[in-house]
Amino acid sequence: MRIAVVSRIYRPEPAAASLFLGAVVDALLAEGHEVDVLTATPPPGMRPESRGERVRSRRVLRDASGYVRGYAGYMSFDIPLAFRLLVLPKPHVVLVEPPPTTGAVVRLVCALRRIPYVYDAADIWSDAAQLEDVPGWVIRALRAVERFALRGASHIVTVSEGVVRRVRELGAKRAVTVTGFGADVDEFPVTVGEREPVFVYAGSYSPYHGSDIFIDGFARFLETHPGHRLRFIGNGVERPRLQARAHELGITGSVDYLDPVPPSELVPHLASAAASLASIKPDTVYEYSYASKAFSSLNVGCPVLFTGPGPTIDLLENANEHVRAGEACAYDADAVAAAMARLVDEPASSDEREALGRWAAEHHSLQAVARYVADVVIATGGR
Repeated sequence: MRIAVVSRIYRPEPAAASLFLGAVVDALLAEGHEVDVLTATPPPGMRPESRGERVRSRRVLRDASGYVRGYAGYMSFDIPLAFRLLVLPKPHVVLVEPPPTTGAVVRLVCALRRIPYVYDAADIWSDAAQLEDVPGWVIRALRAVERFALRGASHIVTVSEGVVRRVRELGAKRAVTVTGFGADVDEFPVTVGEREPVFVYAGSYSPYHGSDIFIDGFARFLETHPGHRLRFIGNGVERPRLQARAHELGITGSVDYLDPVPPSELVPHLASAAASLASIKPDTVYEYSYASKAFSSLNVGCPVLFTGPGPTIDLLENANEHVRAGEACAYDADAVAAAMARLVDEPASSDEREALGRWAAEHHSLQAVARYVADVVIATGGR
């Protein structure tokens, strides 16, 4: 079977979507299928990776941080995509990754060529847009485009029942499969490093994450535990606000901000950290989402401190019944500070961290999720 994967982001660019799609492609290749990946040229310093798939990349507009983001960036990928997908040797099925504008282009071209497509709805973009400082008409337009992309899909895959509810509310009538979420056990292996007095927030930080709570909580934690550091690794529109808040609280010298790094460089940070940090801001339309960065941390064997609502709480509570997975606390600076103190005062041993990593690899492997998604794609293309 010939299968096309469409995404503005793909390996080796460090992002959850890249790792996920790469794992799905690996699963498809393992079944003997041909795979074409239509994607963007990686940022400077990175070269397209192929493990048997045909990676067809094209230059796009990137923001100052090197990310494909915003209307101009998306359009620089989506407009040429229409032609690229039209002239591509006809696949049996297409797997498409958001944004919704990409999904809309895929729906139009697939309708013309009579090709079924699978839409990966890991979250709802128009919900996230409500948290940005954008005009109402932009949100309405994005929701219309997202509804169009979802309704045309032959099958939708997603990570949780919460997203399924939103997908149905947006009018999707066809099959929706919950595949769960996991981390790549090859990219994030169990690793125990020399412990450092540092908390690591690894990933993007946007308004719906509400990651500024960690600045406030860490400032209070430092009052009783001086000498620790808070390290942000990633990018996001919230960085200036985080820096300003740290300055207001007088802890600028204890907070680091590093650019995104590939998994091979991130793993040592997680392996030596007291804990990794993840958050979802309460009272937003994103409360149904997982904090996906928690999975990679658990696979490495690094405990997670999560604050906020959503299914990540259940994830950690379930894990803690078997291993020492970390803390889930209320979205409150005092609660965050107290959780940090517990993680530092009663640290997991090296053996406990290894046990955590092994448990996570067994129960939340990206490879298992990817095989599930690959099965959906294959079944959709075979109809």
